[in-house]
Amino acid sequence: MSRKNAMIAGLITAAFTIAVFTYTLRPDGGPALRQASVPNPHQEKTIKKTALTQDVSSTDRLNRTDVSKHLRTMLSETDGKTPEDISAYAKQLQQGHGHIAMLMWIDFRTKQSSTFKSSFPEGSDQENKRLLKYLNTAKTAIQRHQSYESPSFIIGNKKYYFTAQRDREGHYGVIALINQRILDRVAEHQLKNLRLIPYPKEGKYRVESIHADTLKELTVKTGHDNENASHYYENEIVVRFKNGHPTAGQLQTIAADIRSKEPRKLGYAYIFRSGKMNYTQLKAYFDQKWHPQYTEPHYMYLTNDTADENTGAAVITPNDLLFSTYQWNLPAIETEQGWNLSKGSKEVIVAVVDTGVQANHPDLKGQLLAGYNAITNTSPPNDDVGHGTHVAGIIGALTNNGEGVAGISWYNKILPVKALDNSGAGTTYSVAEGIIWAADKGAKVINLSLGNYADSQFLHDAIKYAYDRDVVVVSAAGNDNTERPGYPAAYPEVLAVAATSANGEKASFSNYGDYIDVAAPGESIASTYPDSQYAALSGTSMASPHVAALAGLVRSLNPALTNKEVMALMTSNAVDLGDPGQDKYYGWGQVDIYKTLQAAGGGEVPLQLFPQHVGRQLKTLRQSLKSSY
Repeated sequence: MSRKNAMIAGLITAAFTIAVFTYTLRPDGGPALRQASVPNPHQEKTIKKTALTQDVSSTDRLNRTDVSKHLRTMLSETDGKTPEDISAYAKQLQQGHGHIAMLMWIDFRTKQSSTFKSSFPEGSDQENKRLLKYLNTAKTAIQRHQSYESPSFIIGNKKYYFTAQRDREGHYGVIALINQRILDRVAEHQLKNLRLIPYPKEGKYRVESIHADTLKELTVKTGHDNENASHYYENEIVVRFKNGHPTAGQLQTIAADIRSKEPRKLGYAYIFRSGKMNYTQLKAYFDQKWHPQYTEPHYMYLTNDTADENTGAAVITPNDLLFSTYQWNLPAIETEQGWNLSKGSKEVIVAVVDTGVQANHPDLKGQLLAGYNAITNTSPPNDDVGHGTHVAGIIGALTNNGEGVAGISWYNKILPVKALDNSGAGTTYSVAEGIIWAADKGAKVINLSLGNYADSQFLHDAIKYAYDRDVVVVSAAGNDNTERPGYPAAYPEVLAVAATSANGEKASFSNYGDYIDVAAPGESIASTYPDSQYAALSGTSMASPHVAALAGLVRSLNPALTNKEVMALMTSNAVDLGDPGQDKYYGWGQVDIYKTLQAAGGGEVPLQLFPQHVGRQLKTLRQSLKSSY
C-alpha cells in the first residue's frame, strides 16, 4: 500500500472510531426529570420581590452569626490582658469591620467599663429612647450571664441592632452596636440585579453592559451511581521500599519513568501518581524494577461496600462558621466529595472580570493576585459595588479557616479585574479590555457574571482572543426570564450558565435558550461582601462562579486538558434535570463537581474525550497530507 493510501485509510479508520465513540458515549436517554415553567410577568415580579426579601433576611442572619463569633473571639483572646491591649484589639476589630459602630467592654470583677467609638448615632427623641432601652436590656442580659441580640431599630435613616456576649467564667462582657447598612446595600443591589427597577437608568448607556444577576432557588440533590473506578485512583499506587527510603536520584528516575511529580510520603510509604500508567502498569513497573516490600492501590477515599451508593467519596466538612447553616449550594453540587479529588492549585488562575474585589477581606486573605482596573487603569481594582467580592468568595473564599464562608476552590488564585464601575455597569470596551488583560496575565479560567443583549463583534473578538489562548470562559445567562440570547453567554466559545430553583427546576426569572450549557446554584448564596462582611445574593451571577470554580478544579487536577475538553467534561457529567440531553432550560444539567472530577482523572485522556483527541490527530494528518502533495 502506498504512503498516500495508508494515510487515507488511517483517516477513514479514525473517522469511524469517532463515530463509534460519539454514539457510545452520548448521554443516556431517560425520562424527563423536571419540566421547566416560565412565569408570566406578574408572577415573575412577585417571585423576584419574594427572593429579594429572602436575600435581605439571609444576609441579616449570617451577619449576626458572624458578629457573634467575633465577639466571642474577642472575649477569648483578651482574657487577662491589660486595658491597653483590649483597646488595641477593639480598634483593630473595628477598623476591619466598619459595621461595628460601638464596642463596650465590661469587667464585672472591677465594675469598670470602656467604650470604643463612644458617640451614639442621633435621631429623634423617640428613636434615642429606643436605643437606650435596647442598650440597657443588653447590659441586664449579660449581668445575668445571658447572651443578647436586639431586634433591628431605626436611628435617623439607618438601621442598627445591639448584640452582647459574656465569657464562660463570667469575668468579662462585651456589647456591640451594629450598623446594618449592608441590608440596604443588598436590597438596592438586588433591585438592579433582578431588574425590579430600570437598570441602568434610561439613556445612561447606548449599549448596556451590566452584570446579569438572577434570583434563584437551588437546593438540588445530585445523587448518582459511583460504580465505575475513578481515574484518580487508577493512576496512583502506594509503595513501601525494602531498604527504607529511596535516594533523591532514585526518585528522579521513577518520576521520569512513570511521568510523575514528587510523591507524597506517608510514614514509610510513598504515594506515586503517574501521568501515563494505570495501577496495573504501575504495579508491574515497581515489582520488576524496584522489588518493593509491598505495593497496593491507593484506597484512601474509597467508600465501604455497605455505604449508600449515592454518597460517593468521603465527605470533607469544612469548619467555616457559615458553611453548615447557610451554604446549601456546595453540598447540592457534591463539592465536599469533590474535594477528595481536587482542592485546586495555585498554578491555575481564575480571573473575575467584574466590579473589583475587596483586597483586604479577611476571608480572601492570600487568595488574590494583583489585578487590574479597566475603568481607571491607574487605580487598584477595588470593589465599590459588592458584586465582584461576592463572586470571588464563591470561587475561592478561604476554606477550613473557621471564618465566614467556604470557597469552592481551596488553592486556585483569583485575579480581580475591575471592568464595571460604581453603578455596576461597564462598557463593551472595558469588559473586552479586562478579558484580554486577564488572558495575557495567564488566567486559565475567566468568570463573566455580566451581560447584555447586544451582539458586539468587539466583545466577541476579545472572547475569541481568550479562547484561542486556551482559557475556559464562563458567563451568566441573565435575569429577564427571556429566551432572547444574552452576550457574552451566547457566544459559542463561552460556557453559558443558567440557574435552578430549590426544587431542581428552572429559576422563574432565569434566562433560557438553546445556548445554555449548564445550570448551577444561584439563590441566596452566602459569600464575601465589602466592609469585611458577608451577604446572601441571588442571580445567575452567583451561578456562574460555581462553574468557573469547577473549571479551576478540573484544570488543577488534569492540566493536560484543553479548554474545549474541560467544557466538554463539565457538560457531559452534569446531572440532567430536564428532557434527556441538552434542553433550553438547563443545558446539559446542573454541574456536579465530584462526578466531573472523577471523569477528569489526573493523567491519561479521559475515555469520553478520546474522539476529540482523534479529531485533532485527523486535523494534523490532513495538514501533513496537504504539505506533502
